[in-house]
Amino acid sequence: MVSLDNVSQVTEADIPRENDAGSAPDADSDWEGVRLHVVSGKGGTGKTSVAAALALALAHGGRRTLLVEVEGRQGIAQLFETAELPYEERKIAVAPGGGEVYALAIDPEEALLDYLDMFYHLGRTGKGLKKLGAIDFATTIAPGLRDVLLTGKACEAVRRRAKGDRGQWAYDAVVMDAPPTGRISRFLNVNTEVAGLARFGPIHSQAEAVMRVLRSPETAVHLVTLLEEMPVQETVDGVAELHGTGLPVGGVVVNMTRPPLHVDDETDTGDGLTPDVLEAGLRAAGVRPTKPLVAALLDEADEHASRIMLETDERRTVRGLGLPVYELPLLPDGVDLGGLYRLADALRDQGVA
Repeated sequence: MVSLDNVSQVTEADIPRENDAGSAPDADSDWEGVRLHVVSGKGGTGKTSVAAALALALAHGGRRTLLVEVEGRQGIAQLFETAELPYEERKIAVAPGGGEVYALAIDPEEALLDYLDMFYHLGRTGKGLKKLGAIDFATTIAPGLRDVLLTGKACEAVRRRAKGDRGQWAYDAVVMDAPPTGRISRFLNVNTEVAGLARFGPIHSQAEAVMRVLRSPETAVHLVTLLEEMPVQETVDGVAELHGTGLPVGGVVVNMTRPPLHVDDETDTGDGLTPDVLEAGLRAAGVRPTKPLVAALLDEADEHASRIMLETDERRTVRGLGLPVYELPLLPDGVDLGGLYRLADALRDQGVA
């Protein structure tokens, strides 16, 4: 059900942006034809922020996107500074050019009630089952069923037609803020999860329908990482696992990147930065070079050089995956609503949408 009640008060006039040509969707975007964008990543990499920015980027130029949350954290509501999302599709933002972003927090119990009503026409009986705790019991003892319901709701939105127009989709794109990389292949590979639960019947048919969408060219699974050893290794492992299960791998978003300091090549790695060189530089800047200050600055320079070398190695590993790579900057003040629009602009500038 789509509801416009309690719509976020964000209007197009409130959108912070540098450039807005109000143009039509680009025909040469990297993901032309993809309608379901699944965003995963190691915890702490900012995957929810990236998913939200991607939804905004894809809505640019008058398009309509749906941003789906499946983990019950209400992270989307916090990012868009709106009330907690119920189990209904709500408009939460306007993109440059008049596009619209809707959001949905999928609740597995409510999704199961939808499923029961759709296939078994239980209606109020299903509500009674929820009161008795049967719905929660079913999704607890059969986690595969829970994943089918969560992914199924997103896939239904992908295939849904707009009311009164059989030739147009209800949403131009659906973006799913999915579970972390370590669980993403199992979460999406719902056929395997329900194999022991139902080998035929409506549940099996639902899983088959979901997998037809997830394995199609309309789907791309994007992974978010940082330029750090553990997130990058988890990304490498995640890509291999997705390939192994036949799921369509999208791009890699390197989040929270920091530019190197503006120093010359000689001191970029700290090799040419000696106490004498630093003291001379401080004097030239009108600063008295005390020993504690020089020692502290040298330590900071060494730390910076180590970080640059580490990030260079990790960036090389990411690019070695042979996938499209996008880099988003670290926002010094954190990711607020304005920051989301800046990240969306950066994704568009790099050809994501």
